[in-house]
Amino acid sequence: MPTYEYRCEKCGHAFSRVESIAAHGRSKAACPKCKAVTVTRVFTPFYAKTVRKS
Repeated sequence: MPTYEYRCEKCGHAFSRVESIAAHGRSKAACPKCKAVTVTRVFTPFYAKTVRKS
């Protein structure tokens, strides 16, 4: 399952959540520190690790 990164607009706390792609579109993330729902998704680089050599 993908890990999504968020930052709270109220307190500035950065946190991540592991959730399915389907659940990501349905549910609203809340800050675990202050419980505010005003969070912004932070885009991070994506790296795929495989066992094959390229």
